[in-house]
Amino acid sequence: MGLEIGGILGLLWLVLVIYAIVKTVDSGATTGAKVLWIVLILVLPVIGVILWLLLGPKRR
Repeated sequence: MGLEIGGILGLLWLVLVIYAIVKTVDSGATTGAKVLWIVLILVLPVIGVILWLLLGPKRR
């Protein structure tokens, strides 16, 4: 019962960021594109993940 709503939402956001990074690494994009997406996701997590969902590399 030590988890608060903010903690749960933060945990869900962390899972989404990790999912985005794993899917980016697994995509068929070039190495440079993968690195740029991962840096964007890590430096700007909210904007990076939203952009990744809309424009990110697609799976092979």
